[in-house]
Amino acid sequence: MAIHSMTGFGQADGVAGAVSWRIEVRSVNGRGLDMRLRLPPGAEALDPLIRSAARSALKRGALNVTVNVTTDRPQAQIKLNDDAVQGVLTAIDAVAEALGQPAPDRKTIDPMRILSVRGVLDSGDPNEALSEETRAAIEAGFRSALDALIADRRGEGERLATVMSDQIEAIDGLVAEAERSPARAPDAIKERLARNIGRLTETDGFDEARLTQEAVILATKADIREELDRLHAHVASARDLLANGGAVGRRLDFLAQEFNREANTLCSKSNDADITRIGMELKVVIDQFREQVQNIE
Repeated sequence: MAIHSMTGFGQADGVAGAVSWRIEVRSVNGRGLDMRLRLPPGAEALDPLIRSAARSALKRGALNVTVNVTTDRPQAQIKLNDDAVQGVLTAIDAVAEALGQPAPDRKTIDPMRILSVRGVLDSGDPNEALSEETRAAIEAGFRSALDALIADRRGEGERLATVMSDQIEAIDGLVAEAERSPARAPDAIKERLARNIGRLTETDGFDEARLTQEAVILATKADIREELDRLHAHVASARDLLANGGAVGRRLDFLAQEFNREANTLCSKSNDADITRIGMELKVVIDQFREQVQNIE
């Protein structure tokens, strides 16, 4: 399976009778699958169908679906619903009375506020704009736009996978460099230990127990074998995830955190400039890797 990005775009358009339509589907990064739909009047029945199709095809991403419809039919004549207007005015008077206030002068009431009340303007049945045939055509168009979105996400995912593969190879190279570092050689460790012992023995009130403690601390810090082994294991896991593909974004994100944890430990245990440099370079590459992972489904 291929790696998919969460970022993509797809569109489709068509004509059904006197109605023409265009569908645009966009997706960006998201923690889960979040859908926002903008449908024209009369297309409400498409909402569950679109959501079901999207959930079957996508695992993560913030999805925005916009359906625009135009028609060659004459526009419905807008009519003023007199009963609704009188009902709004009566309600205004009733609210004023309940508050113990005089009824407002109707000449001061903003007519635009009255017109904004639902039901005051009647433009006919909006469901007449979309017939069953048109809704079916739009549903098929959405599936076409969704396919285009998936193809776009797949193409972007392939590019991201190439970048992340290079970053994993860089991490592996730095781990190998840390393993080869002269600072890990027994002779180098003995030399640093001898210098520390020399400093301790030169001080007044030399404490032999302190010497033993210092030797143990230095030897422990010099041993980064466990961190290197875990980094090797994480590199192998990352390669497997990229090779297997699918919705692996969450697992890659967790792996990036583990990479960073081991790099931090490597730096904290280092008592050599070369190991510290390698640890810092690891942190830079791991941070770049995690940035790319945030785009993966």
